Amino acid sequence: MPYTHRLSLYFVAMICLWWTTGAAQQLTSPNGDFQLEMSLTPNGSPQYQLSYKGKPVIKPSQLGLQLKDAPSLQEGFTIAETHSTEVDKSWNPVWGKQKTVRNHYKELVVQLIQEQQEGRSIRLRFRLFNDGLAFRYEFPKQPKLNYFVIEEENTEFALAGDHKIFWIPGDYDTHEYAYTTSKISEIPEKMEEATIFINAQTPIQQPAVQTPSMMKSEEGLYINIHEAALKNYAAMELNVDAARQVMSSHLVPDAVGNKGYMQTDTHSPWRTIIVSDDARDILASNMIINLNEPTDYKDTSWIQPIKYIGVWWEYFVEGKSTWAYGKETNVKLDDDFSKLTPNGRHGATTEHVKEYVDFAAAHGFDAVLVEGWNIGWEDWIGNWKENVFDFTTPYPDFDVEEVNNYAHSKGVKIMMHHETSAAATNYERRLDRAFEFMNKYGYTSVKTGYVGQIIPRGEHHDGQWMVNHFTHVAKRAADYNIMINSHEAVRPTGLHRTYPNWLAQESARGTEFEAMGGLAPEHASILAFTRLIGGPMDYTPGIFQTDLSYYGDNQQRVNTTLVKQLAYYVTMYSPLQMAADLPENYKRFPDAFQFIKDVAVDWDKSWYLEAEPGDYVSIARKAKGKKEWFVGSITDEHARTATIDFSFLPKGEKYIASIYADGKEASYDKNPQSYTIQKVVVTHKSKLKQYIAPGGGLAISIKEATPQERKDLKKM
Repeated sequence: MPYTHRLSLYFVAMICLWWTTGAAQQLTSPNGDFQLEMSLTPNGSPQYQLSYKGKPVIKPSQLGLQLKDAPSLQEGFTIAETHSTEVDKSWNPVWGKQKTVRNHYKELVVQLIQEQQEGRSIRLRFRLFNDGLAFRYEFPKQPKLNYFVIEEENTEFALAGDHKIFWIPGDYDTHEYAYTTSKISEIPEKMEEATIFINAQTPIQQPAVQTPSMMKSEEGLYINIHEAALKNYAAMELNVDAARQVMSSHLVPDAVGNKGYMQTDTHSPWRTIIVSDDARDILASNMIINLNEPTDYKDTSWIQPIKYIGVWWEYFVEGKSTWAYGKETNVKLDDDFSKLTPNGRHGATTEHVKEYVDFAAAHGFDAVLVEGWNIGWEDWIGNWKENVFDFTTPYPDFDVEEVNNYAHSKGVKIMMHHETSAAATNYERRLDRAFEFMNKYGYTSVKTGYVGQIIPRGEHHDGQWMVNHFTHVAKRAADYNIMINSHEAVRPTGLHRTYPNWLAQESARGTEFEAMGGLAPEHASILAFTRLIGGPMDYTPGIFQTDLSYYGDNQQRVNTTLVKQLAYYVTMYSPLQMAADLPENYKRFPDAFQFIKDVAVDWDKSWYLEAEPGDYVSIARKAKGKKEWFVGSITDEHARTATIDFSFLPKGEKYIASIYADGKEASYDKNPQSYTIQKVVVTHKSKLKQYIAPGGGLAISIKEATPQERKDLKKM
């Protein structure tokens, strides 16, 4: 029921006091599919269990926290008070996968008291949705619990079987691992092979995986564990007891080993468990974003989804372009960069960027990203150096004012790039000057990067200090009406609802790795169920020249067909989409490029047509405010036939569908650029069965048909 807020009709406040273990508390989801039970063990430890349609999902699992130099918040509790309520309301995001989001759940709040610890109390807040469970710890302000340090959070997820799991190794600093698919019991034996080398990594020294963690039971139950609203708290990894199939929280530590510094009144992030017997429901879930607070921005009109191109991919494939201007490898910010010896391969020159601007203007793109425009790239990585960039000084061959005036005269924005080399202290000191510089020249968006080991030294990308840094940057950027696209940041947890100018993140193994070892054909169909559950990803799709030996010495291959790259614009959701390839490659395939030009980046509604983690995903979306629909379907290394049901179209109307399909002989490894394009008339009754090649895809754009088009094209 849009635009309504219906509080529980049965609102019950049960005020009881148990001096032993306390009675079990129960909660049922609005549709009756889920049952939660929360109770205390004989020693007063809180535990919970969850079932779905009468089958166990989470067996009895412990809750609590271990504190440093203080009695734990794990045992000795009695239940003092419980409250139950139901909420059903709808809200409109600034941008998103749908225009209106329904938020419907039943809630149970349990207040626990430790009488033996001078009456310390905490609350457990459970929310049971029609697609799963969320819960968090709350720490009210009280005389005996003001400040405390978390040694570890001991939240358990005792699974009901040895499930199939799609996982990457637990790590404090990177999410850029390839995914491994195995049984939970096989994780320890596969961990060494899965923990490949990455520039800045800190693998957990015990079996552990990252969230979102996607699983499938032998009975066909899909289970996704993650967190929501991660603020002022360390990110949660999951320890794995492979023998018992029990996962438990493992918070990322700081430089001295502590997991969090808390002051009441406060709370933890939400722990989320999304469950269904239909994989499509996992993709459709809005639980994560619903658990985040609404934005308090008074004006959001300046926040606009973006389709962009940029000086970027050429650094990975051509071998002729670099971020750096000079040949020297030992520079300081106060050096005279005009005296450096030019290396002759600097990509971000005034004239070269103008070429990108011309292409963007000719094809309707909003912005051009320019990486390598500013001084400092000569020795930016690997030296754990703090003052690498100042974010305001261009190289001698890049005229900021000239480029911006030229771009703006053609209706194109220049997208700023702030690589911090993980020196967060340096970035925070310079942040306001950098944003003032952007405002001066009309930049409205910035891509930030955090490649390397974090400074403050000893801190980690996913620790509490950096979590606070990332939210600080998003909030401060909003003060300057600037949108953020963060790379190498903590994985997303739905905070784009609270900070809608935080358009997208990378936080996973993205397209650049296609040029640095490659990505498995199944990679994107796993990301849809893992990384993308937390929020939109700047995956940088659109690579048409997939055999990189085309450029010379690079023997890498992008493991997709050309059409799969088109499908990513629908399946890999983001309000920030890049056409990542070189402009000359789009000129070679203008008919396929048309789909990238047409596809929307903001949506009224989404439909999840087919899905199986690691195998395939088919999604349809309606462009916001337009009678236009787009479909994307991707597969792994196996060919398949996609079934597209057009019942999402309005009844009684005819539409023209442009179908971009793999050729009969196409494959990701032997014939990736083979494709066909056909136009047909479709209605809400139409169904399409379409072959998808190994590592391939399907992309469809649908628009209103003119009378002449209806005559010219045969109805499907």
